[in-house]
Amino acid sequence: MEERVHFTSDGLRLAGVLHVPGTRAPAERRPGFLVLHGFGSNKDGGNSLIVARMLVELGYVALRFDMRGCGESEGTRGRVICLEQVEDTKRARSFLAARSEVDPERIGVMGHSFGAAVAIYAAGVDERIAACVASGGWGDGEQKFRLQHASPEAWRKFSAVLEEGRRRRAQTGESIMVPRYDIVPIPPGLRGNLAPGSIMAFPFEVVESMVAFKANDVVGRIAPRPLLLLHPAHDSVTPTEQSIELFRRAGQPTDLHLVAGVDHFMFADQSALVIGLVRNWLDKHFPLRT
Repeated sequence: MEERVHFTSDGLRLAGVLHVPGTRAPAERRPGFLVLHGFGSNKDGGNSLIVARMLVELGYVALRFDMRGCGESEGTRGRVICLEQVEDTKRARSFLAARSEVDPERIGVMGHSFGAAVAIYAAGVDERIAACVASGGWGDGEQKFRLQHASPEAWRKFSAVLEEGRRRRAQTGESIMVPRYDIVPIPPGLRGNLAPGSIMAFPFEVVESMVAFKANDVVGRIAPRPLLLLHPAHDSVTPTEQSIELFRRAGQPTDLHLVAGVDHFMFADQSALVIGLVRNWLDKHFPLRT
């Protein structure tokens, strides 16, 4: 069953889709997951849809939703401030806990890329989140950008964006708009994985929020709740080192899997290996029944 739902965060109406397993008994409460989309994407993107349907096939309730400023949710278009998305995740958790289909004590979060960083941070600061799965995520915004804009020329260009954004705001009080690929470079061959309706330009404050965002600082607080870190062994978008550093800083139980033969949008190919890793981890650390 898929149901279109809405909830509020900081007075904004956010749109979502709730997936409920058909195998659920009428009065049964199942563990649930929040599914977080990537940078400027939306709940209907292939990655979010694939993950939600994978989870429901495994027997979990899943809620995929549009962060504020994205998809069908309210908010300034393209304003995807990291800590505001953490707040949206916390509000989504409260909404899901109130559903009769869901065990309110057993709600996890699963995010991809930008959504993975938000998922880790939210789990680190909200003890109500019972488990966390992050694919292709990052823990230090500044270090991530230095690796994404690795050549001297690329780093000079990105630094010039930071300087111009700050200068313009100081002089006029206005924010410049920054093209998506000037923020996060994506190889042309992978751009077809972006969700239809993805945002292609963002206000400068988004860049600043990402530079300052450090899930590394809170990942250690997730323990003893379980954490799964998935990352392509060679990721052409988010540096693989980011998940390795998150693992170094995490408590236990935490698992890290670097997967060969996949790239950044690692669920897009519906890899049997990736799905098997998630299934086996859930069976061990967050099973349907305790």
